[in-house]
Amino acid sequence: MLRPSKKEEILQKSLDIFYRNGFHATGVDLIVKETGISKTTIYANFKNKEALIAAVLERRDENFSCWLEQRVNHLAQSEQDKIYCVFDALEEWFNEPAFSSCMFIKASSEFQERDNTFYMQSVQHKLKLKDYFLNLVKLAQLPNPELVANTVVMLKEGAIISAHLSLMPHPAAHAKTMLKELVSNLK
Repeated sequence: MLRPSKKEEILQKSLDIFYRNGFHATGVDLIVKETGISKTTIYANFKNKEALIAAVLERRDENFSCWLEQRVNHLAQSEQDKIYCVFDALEEWFNEPAFSSCMFIKASSEFQERDNTFYMQSVQHKLKLKDYFLNLVKLAQLPNPELVANTVVMLKEGAIISAHLSLMPHPAAHAKTMLKELVSNLK
């Protein structure tokens, strides 16, 4: 058994490669080539490519959820402001040089069968974020929390696609404006 740090290294480097290239286009040979980590070492830590993908998606879920919550808490001036700051955090993400859409949108597109493990991991990630948004909406004491949280999900997903396809400048800021308009009409 190898040290956990080697497993961590494989996981992090594979996450970057899968995020950049996709899942089907990334074989273990490419991971070996780009990381310099042998196949033997990869397979000593992950049973197969599918186990590596599952671990990568789990890690991405943890990383993204933690990052988003930290950024929202840092950017928000009040509990009422947090739900809107989700879009400020997204705008920061979209402006990162390595931004390449959402790993879970990619996974659910590449593995479209609803009973596929990676499809289900993608759904779980999105549901976890919806629960987080619903909590923020309730903390802000906004009307119709379920509607607002669902709208945040839709605006977030649309902003990600718009940013990925460069459909408009500042898609997250646009989504934030749309959310504010909806909330003002609910009051």
